[in-house]
Amino acid sequence: MKILLPFLFLAIVAKADDLKIQRDIIYANDLKLDLYRPMPSEGVTPLIIWVHGGAWSGGSKKEMPLTELLGHGIAIASVDYRLSGTAPFPANVHDIKAAVRYLRANAATWNCDPSRFIIAGSSAGAHLAALVGVTSGQAELEGTVGENLTTSSAVQGIVSFYGASDLTQILSQSTPTGLKMRVPALTALLGGPIGEKAELARLASPIFHLDAKDPPLLLFHGDQDPQMPYQQSLDFHAACKVIGLTCQFTTVAGAGHGGPAFYKKASIDEVLSFVEKLPKL
Repeated sequence: MKILLPFLFLAIVAKADDLKIQRDIIYANDLKLDLYRPMPSEGVTPLIIWVHGGAWSGGSKKEMPLTELLGHGIAIASVDYRLSGTAPFPANVHDIKAAVRYLRANAATWNCDPSRFIIAGSSAGAHLAALVGVTSGQAELEGTVGENLTTSSAVQGIVSFYGASDLTQILSQSTPTGLKMRVPALTALLGGPIGEKAELARLASPIFHLDAKDPPLLLFHGDQDPQMPYQQSLDFHAACKVIGLTCQFTTVAGAGHGGPAFYKKASIDEVLSFVEKLPKL
């Protein structure tokens, strides 16, 4: 497990001339995504599907912190999905899988490589990204959203920034500060108190869906996170190792929940290296 010591964050973003952003692309019903494409690009590019955080009940596709990757020839699609106040789980997963299918069905239009799709997210978005990534083809979670139902929603890599992995244990691992946020957030996500939704909480936990054939994972988590238990990523990493699944875990020493410490150059370089090592199918 690698340890990153926090230091001053210097954001390096691609120049406006080097990228093209297409906003509010409708991928299903009234659901939208923003597509960031490096310009110019050589050949087809990998695509990162970004899932925003917000305790499953807030946030927006406008919140996308990986812009620097555009300067390395990686396209990014930042997706919106139904929030828990509108529709409880698994509506959010159905929506994100619909976005992956839409993007794959139209990959040639944007010069993206459909065999190098990586799903990534932060906090609640990281939880959803991991769940989407490890449940390819699972009918209960695939849903019927969108018009590309015969297209695969599989991804070839998963990147989680301080995400949840086991909702059945998250409250017992939480600090008092974390409980104040997690209890109402989980109640909204699951459509009722977690004590009454044990089966649904298990279905919503990526750790219970792991398989040796799942795509490689890259995890980041701060060891001083007061909101999302650090133990969630420790347990996820350990579970991956037990079954021989490739999983790289970076502890961001001293970091809390989110913030620039996670998106400094060292972390971005790790994401870039992770993407570059993914096999082309």
